[in-house]
Amino acid sequence: MTKKWLLLVATIIITFVLSACTANEDAGKEPESDGEGEGTEEATGEKILQLNNGEEPTSFDPAIGFDAVSWNALNNLLEGLTRLGEDHTPQAAIAEKWDISEDGKTYTFYLRENANWSNGDPVVAQDFVYAWKRLLDPETGSSAAFLGYFIKGGEAFNNGEGSADDLGLTAVDEKTFEVELENPTGYFLHVVTNPAFFPVNHKVAEENPEWHAEAESFVANGPFKLESWKHDSEMVFKKNEEYWDAEAVKLDGVHWAMVNDTNTEYQMFERGELDSADIPAEMSDQLIDGDNVQIEEQGGLDFYRFNVTEEPFQNAKIRKAFAMAVNRQNIAEFVVKNKVKPAYGFVSPGFQNPSGDDFRDVNGELVTFDPEEAKKLLEEGMEEEGYDELPKVTLSYNTSDVNKAVAESLQGMFSENLGVEVNLENTEWNVFQEDQKALKHQLSRSSFLFDYADPVNFLESFITGSYMNRTGWSSEKYDELIENAKSETDEEKRWEYMYKAEKLLAEEMPAFPIRYYNQVEVVQEGVSNLLRHPVGYLELKHTDKQ
Repeated sequence: MTKKWLLLVATIIITFVLSACTANEDAGKEPESDGEGEGTEEATGEKILQLNNGEEPTSFDPAIGFDAVSWNALNNLLEGLTRLGEDHTPQAAIAEKWDISEDGKTYTFYLRENANWSNGDPVVAQDFVYAWKRLLDPETGSSAAFLGYFIKGGEAFNNGEGSADDLGLTAVDEKTFEVELENPTGYFLHVVTNPAFFPVNHKVAEENPEWHAEAESFVANGPFKLESWKHDSEMVFKKNEEYWDAEAVKLDGVHWAMVNDTNTEYQMFERGELDSADIPAEMSDQLIDGDNVQIEEQGGLDFYRFNVTEEPFQNAKIRKAFAMAVNRQNIAEFVVKNKVKPAYGFVSPGFQNPSGDDFRDVNGELVTFDPEEAKKLLEEGMEEEGYDELPKVTLSYNTSDVNKAVAESLQGMFSENLGVEVNLENTEWNVFQEDQKALKHQLSRSSFLFDYADPVNFLESFITGSYMNRTGWSSEKYDELIENAKSETDEEKRWEYMYKAEKLLAEEMPAFPIRYYNQVEVVQEGVSNLLRHPVGYLELKHTDKQ
């Protein structure tokens, strides 16, 4: 894919929305067919797209399903005020138009008269008020709540210091929704494409709080509805005839498998059981240049976090030593493959400043491979801590074949370049994530997909007390830089704050980058417009299959 979408976004003074947050990895087993999925298309003559979700979605509750395996489905079952178009910029969706106040702090959205839920209920402003209040309610415990801090009173309410009544959310009438922001936010229309901001049918949810847990009770307002859901096995979507733009939807349905192994997934593709698949790393050289390969840029980072509350990583020099001992080029080229790029900074390429320059180019390479300097820093750090011998180090990662290969490469590099023997441990995603949040890991693998259209999205992850921090690291100077980057109205000054924040992050090194993300898949002949936005959202509204 070219850089055209970046240039387009720059011309309208907003950058592309990226997404997702923590990008979790595969789980589940190859499902056994019972005739409901494979074979249905041939029997009925319908256009059924066959995809693999990797694992069971975390949740179809928009406030809770804050990860890639939930987003892929949610982005096609539900729809927010705006939706990313084929050019990756926000388009009118449930809101057919909107007004923005002169000070940039009040948005008034006008909902479509023909926007309905799959049960026939109209989509109303109260559905957004209900969903967004619930997103910010501390009782909900949403990992995505920080995204709602743009909303007036959002952070105070989520921190238990404010009231839901103080939120800048108003249902003016049934089809008019008003939002007041804390500060002008030029990329707010991008922010609300994120699944965390999807509406919830408030009448259905009030009657059944678990409406999202089963196909029988799920109500959709997007291009597809949830026909059936066999947990940890498969999902079936059907075209949603109540969707306001149903005429634009070409597929009759989607069958989702849940297979956690890239090799198995590719074998299913080869047998015609899937319409797209990831390319196994060991087959990359053989397949990557094929005519049926689709490569898309993606905003995000694969990285590792240090736990600075646990020895030996309370010492910044020791952290930097480990970071500088990593040969990222080798990991990208020979381990992960698939044309991924090594990461020498934290913010991925693709964000253009007011002058049209890429953030990454301006701030340069901040984390480099330098084994000699790494050894020197390790010695200095050990001396500062009074270590004759470095405490044992365990590297933790969530289970997947790629994560294992990268972890083993790091293990070898730490041994060769630092003389440090590191133990490896792996656990399944849900356990791994909870342990990481609780600071039970010493050195652990992480991933990040951007949630909205600004570099500050990744950088804000490391402010004191952030749900996304997960390192124990805290810096008043860093917190101040991020606060300024989120409130400054002079764009050039705002970007300067972000440049300084990233440099401080590299100086203190509570985490270190490995590689940037891209999206590589093989696609069956006859499948067209299978769109993956740079954010990671899978878009099936315009997909067709011959």
